[in-house]
Amino acid sequence: MSVDGEAVRLRTEADEPGWEVDPDDDWGVAVIATVGRQLKLRREAAGMRAGEFGKAVGYGEDLVYKIEGGKRIPRPEYLDKADKVLGAGGLLSAMKEDVEKVRYPKKVRALAELEAQAVEIGVYETSNIHGLLQTPEYARALLECWQPAYTPQDLERRVAARMSRRSVFERSPAPALSFVLEEATLRRRVGGTMVQRQQFERLLEVGRLSNVTLQVMPMDSGPHPGMSGRIELLRFQDGTGVGRSDGAFNCRPVENLRELRILELRYGTIRAQALPPAESLAVIEQLLGET
Repeated sequence: MSVDGEAVRLRTEADEPGWEVDPDDDWGVAVIATVGRQLKLRREAAGMRAGEFGKAVGYGEDLVYKIEGGKRIPRPEYLDKADKVLGAGGLLSAMKEDVEKVRYPKKVRALAELEAQAVEIGVYETSNIHGLLQTPEYARALLECWQPAYTPQDLERRVAARMSRRSVFERSPAPALSFVLEEATLRRRVGGTMVQRQQFERLLEVGRLSNVTLQVMPMDSGPHPGMSGRIELLRFQDGTGVGRSDGAFNCRPVENLRELRILELRYGTIRAQALPPAESLAVIEQLLGET
């Protein structure tokens, strides 16, 4: 294919790692099969062969067949281009919301849905910078050290899923977010120098938001209730909540008031022992300067 005399390379599977359908995700398989079937029906109704359509949207014929066969998740821009080329009047583009959800593992999808509904989120993290605060490069460096190793496709899916959760910072009205990070998580060398610098810059950016409280638990602090593991607390508009802690209730999510109150008491004590927000940002600024 060429445009104005210049060759244009059509996209192949190698250009889009991590967009395979998870065969164990029944809902996801059904959604992508439905989307693929709609794409094929509209293409055929328009009288276009797969190769011709592929050239029109910038994709190779094999990839078009796999998307239409429910074997590949179409990217949002693919659906937008298909909508325009096939004259679907926005119906294909409208599928992007469900397709975006399928892109991510089931566990992450459920967590993201809870975070999207919460009016308050509180997190104490012990081993690494929390996922909502991570840059793509930091997240990738963390996931690359996991054992057994993720496939390149799974790795990209998980990084994309983690980044999608950052939409919580763009919500309106904004939820109240609080984070307590152990100083050791900031000093641990994850990725190279640029990865660390970008991560510190991201923490400073988020920590200055009016709806965010970011605190650091200094390494020379005394014992505190979070030493048995991380704590996560979410509160919803109707007053209900859900929480989880590595060191309580067998790590299972809890919703009843008595158990939630225990986690809230522990988290409140941790926040009281951590550095105040202004001092915490100063620590991060110092680390950035030393990197």
